[in-house]
Amino acid sequence: MEAAAQSPDFEALRAAMVREQLIARGIKDQRVLQAMARLERERFVPEAYQAYAYADHPVPIGEGQTISQPYIVAYMLQVLTLRGSERVLEIGTGSGYQTALLCLLAAEVISIERLETLSAQAAERLAALGLTNYRLIVGDGALGAPSFAPYQAITVGAAATHIPQALIAQLAEGGRMVIPVREPDKPDEQVLVYVLRTRWRVRTRKLCHVRFVPLISDQAATNQEH
Repeated sequence: MEAAAQSPDFEALRAAMVREQLIARGIKDQRVLQAMARLERERFVPEAYQAYAYADHPVPIGEGQTISQPYIVAYMLQVLTLRGSERVLEIGTGSGYQTALLCLLAAEVISIERLETLSAQAAERLAALGLTNYRLIVGDGALGAPSFAPYQAITVGAAATHIPQALIAQLAEGGRMVIPVREPDKPDEQVLVYVLRTRWRVRTRKLCHVRFVPLISDQAATNQEH
């Protein structure tokens, strides 16, 4: 008789992820490190891929979408410099993993997902964790959620051809956004852009090259609360 396959030691894998993928690569924000050390990433990955939940690469979550590699998630959260009092807009709920992290790091999270099936699955996972400081919306992420604006932080989990003006308009004064943008002269390349809205102007800064699924937007879409 064959021995049953042993379940991965997710706690050990999570600790190794924080130590080897995050701290070793320069993630220093203690609130981000603590949140990622606490949150069980395997809850947000389909059962068939749970053994890869803490791997150093994206993992499929269905519907042609992925959960980003842990380092990229941590890096984007660190760039936003969340202190716990912010209202955050997340574009691309996906599996709900980053949504859950944002719930631990900010006061309120508004998260938009284009695909209703993913939004419904994320809602179940977030509820199972007992989190309550979030609102999930099915709709066009490029339009944002103006009825809940302004936002002190916005994070976008899909690559846009340009930074949507609607999202810039929904940033509070002093608000920050991180968004992957496709390079205009190199369509196969993407760069993570940091956006800061000040009283007088909007500043942007390129951070690093990344690879995300494309941001799909239908300007005629109507957002619906889940």
